[in-house]
Amino acid sequence: MIMARLLGLFALIPTTLLLAVSFFVLFTIRKTEAQGLKAFGYVVSALLWAAALLVLSVGIYTLSTGRHPMMNIMEQMKCGPKQGMMMRGGPMSSMMPDKK
Repeated sequence: MIMARLLGLFALIPTTLLLAVSFFVLFTIRKTEAQGLKAFGYVVSALLWAAALLVLSVGIYTLSTGRHPMMNIMEQMKCGPKQGMMMRGGPMSSMMPDKK
């Protein structure tokens, strides 16, 4: 349980990377003169900030509750050997080589 809470701290790494890229985008558009490119740069930096906010909020949620939102999805994907997607005749069976 405590390990799941500590996984929320790892959200700081992608958040920092997204904000660093946003800084370089803003730094670059300060030097450009084209208005269209400046507007595009501001949109890109706003999207990067939104993504950083999303990642940070998931990290805070994980720290506070000890549950990661993807854990529920991963638990739902766990099925028995007869129910999985890799089963013969399932949607992924055409991609899997035959075992003999």
